[in-house]
Amino acid sequence: MGFFLVMKAEVVRSLIIMRRYWFATLTGIIMGYGFLLALVLGFFGGYVPIDKVMSVVENILGFIIGMFAFGIIGLFTSGLQGMARTGQLEQVCMSPHGLVTNFLARSFVSAVTSILSLSIVFTLVALHVGGEFHAPVLPTITLLALTYVNLIGFGFMTGGLVLIFKQTGQIATLLRLGLLLWAVFATEEIRKLPRAAQWVAHALPVTDAAICLKYVMIQGQRAMVENAAGELVPEGPYLSVFSPSYPSFYALILSSVVWTLIGISCFRYMENVSRNKGTLGAY
Repeated sequence: MGFFLVMKAEVVRSLIIMRRYWFATLTGIIMGYGFLLALVLGFFGGYVPIDKVMSVVENILGFIIGMFAFGIIGLFTSGLQGMARTGQLEQVCMSPHGLVTNFLARSFVSAVTSILSLSIVFTLVALHVGGEFHAPVLPTITLLALTYVNLIGFGFMTGGLVLIFKQTGQIATLLRLGLLLWAVFATEEIRKLPRAAQWVAHALPVTDAAICLKYVMIQGQRAMVENAAGELVPEGPYLSVFSPSYPSFYALILSSVVWTLIGISCFRYMENVSRNKGTLGAY
């Protein structure tokens, strides 16, 4: 019940901010669209070849997923530090709902608004370069929900480190940038890596999320096959992302459960340690 009360307050706060600063919200979407489009066209000299369109749209989607991860994890790192400096952290800790519940609600509302704005940017850029994508409702919503759960688990763990070690800004930023870049390049090709490298790749919170979303939205849940021109195209047999024969989806579920349990457990432990030391709000 406490979660929904806090979430309601966060929704109201977000709507007030979006209404009051609607120009900043609109400008942010336009700038994101312009930056990503300039990046793509600049790389190809102003024109994307037809045979490269699908791979370009796939990389754009990976970048959008990486930006989503960058923002969610930043809420637990930079967000915690900012709240501590302004005195908000101590006020939130005094709330009867607890720090974990407050951040769950904050992150959920932030995730929804980020998905809406990033979806607009992705759609505009993909259409501009002449690409196509699929967005089946049930698979897309399911994968986005699992991606969010996966990221908040990792975010809680990094947030707990912030509570203990305080000034972790540079390391946290490098970590977020690393996940952003990895989301761009994460594909089913990681199955060709050595077994140990595959385990490490699947342990990262964006790997299976990026693979599954690219499979659904870019490949249309079809296997890649080689055509007469020697190009890989998604014209193989249809295989639902929910099928037991598609292991990345179940790896994403496992990753979400494991990261959530580890993240919240670490966060609660480190919060208690910081409270006992009397340094919870000292930055």
